[in-house]
Amino acid sequence: MEKKRSTPEYITELQPNEIFVFGSNLKGMHAGGAAYVAYHKFGAIMGQGIGLQGKSYAIPTMQGGVETIRPYVDEFITFAKEHPELTFLVTRIGCGIAGFTDEEISPLFEKAHDVVNIVLPERW
Repeated sequence: MEKKRSTPEYITELQPNEIFVFGSNLKGMHAGGAAYVAYHKFGAIMGQGIGLQGKSYAIPTMQGGVETIRPYVDEFITFAKEHPELTFLVTRIGCGIAGFTDEEISPLFEKAHDVVNIVLPERW
């Protein structure tokens, strides 16, 4: 059985049709962590805190508890399924500046494990 690809710890470049998925805040102030990388390297738009922008996709993680993130993750999974031509490299969203743990965030992505164009962090 072939092991599914996992997202590397640091993403510095993307292949054609790859999208950098990062944790954001609702205001889209991409000032730190993966959001900073998304803004400076992958076309994230300052002021846009949700969804596809350039070669990146923002999932808000700074607005409250873990359950406030779930609807945005579900929306992302639906979006990825609708865009099989793209490959989504999910960073450890919420596990940096937002302060959540892998154990808190990874269950939100349970439905993503069977989506072939979503690549998750190895720990998830």
